[in-house]
Amino acid sequence: MNELDIAEVRSGFPALEMKVYGKPVVYLDSAATSLKPIRVINAISDYYSTINSNVHRGSYRFSQMSSDAFDQVRHQVKSFINALKWEEIVFTGGTTESINTVANGLSALLKPGDEILISEMEHHSNMVPWQFLAKRTGASLRFISVDQNGNLDWESFLSLLNSNTKILAITQTSNVLGTNNPVKKMAALAHEFGTLVLIDGAQGIVHGNVDVQDLDCDFYCFSAHKMYGPMGVGVLYGKKEKLEMLQPLNYGGGMIDQVTLNHTSLKSIPQRLEAGTPNVSGVIGLGAAIDFLNDIGWDQIQSLEQNLSEYMLQKLIGLGFVNIFGDSSEKAPIYSIFIEGVHAYDLGTLLDKFGIACRTGFHCTQVLHEKAGLNGTLRASLAFYNTKEEIDIFADALVKTRQMLL
Repeated sequence: MNELDIAEVRSGFPALEMKVYGKPVVYLDSAATSLKPIRVINAISDYYSTINSNVHRGSYRFSQMSSDAFDQVRHQVKSFINALKWEEIVFTGGTTESINTVANGLSALLKPGDEILISEMEHHSNMVPWQFLAKRTGASLRFISVDQNGNLDWESFLSLLNSNTKILAITQTSNVLGTNNPVKKMAALAHEFGTLVLIDGAQGIVHGNVDVQDLDCDFYCFSAHKMYGPMGVGVLYGKKEKLEMLQPLNYGGGMIDQVTLNHTSLKSIPQRLEAGTPNVSGVIGLGAAIDFLNDIGWDQIQSLEQNLSEYMLQKLIGLGFVNIFGDSSEKAPIYSIFIEGVHAYDLGTLLDKFGIACRTGFHCTQVLHEKAGLNGTLRASLAFYNTKEEIDIFADALVKTRQMLL
């Protein structure tokens, strides 16, 4: 894709036309949430403007059309991640709810002496649910170490994995380090011990093609808003027989088969895990985001992001005063940085005056930061809609803000 094509793609993101303090916005926070293309925005608006109605609850035409549109997206997601069956796609409120659904649903299967294995680089959403599950069940929570380069310590993983490991929950891509973990290899080894494998795909889903059958994970979780879709909707993929093991996180309408005063029977998967009125507009927006990504193509997205990531790395190193948190050779275009003598929050606040949007703090990875002796970092995360010119603006602003703060 040439520069003219990129300009055309950028023109489809209304937020990129915004100005901050009179300066064009430089959005470097896509790891927190990606910007939304107009076709996704229009899909949501069109739903509310036309067929707005609840799904699977009415015999009238609008309800039927809404239900058909909602159900179609489930099939889209199945194809998008290459699930075996459409029943393996559960709609949730996001990655956090997806992980909690699994953690809660497996409570009855764990007992004292069992072990749950996660890593030190996990987002709080893939750490806290397992902490509370371990407390409820008496199971032990074990942590795979992260080395100084921001990679999982493979020897640590091998030493911790054993016949008592009932669950391995691991991030595909670190939201701080950008590290791409060898989740397929880890899943294969874990399955040798009969371990259930959950992959947190919140950051992985947006940077390359995901094939859950190839990964052979038992569960895969992601959010629409990281991949150019709306907030408030996500997906829990699970092998059908594994989803059937889960006790529902919520109970209510939509999941019910029969109700009497003394007994309730539930529908089969996936409806059994989808209580209440779903986020219909969000699901339709997710479908539009999938169409958007498919139309651009993963080869072009990955090529653009790789070029941008390499350029960002060169610029940051070239400044001479920027420290990059993590130095993995296999990483997504996510850079968490710190400057000696400068607090990340102060840095981010001043960068905002230049129209630059970055995130500051622990990024929901307090354990990882504190292990490295850091009280926070500034994260600049790229998407294919960014440009080298924006990276130049960011680098120049780092020079100026450092001068102001030292």
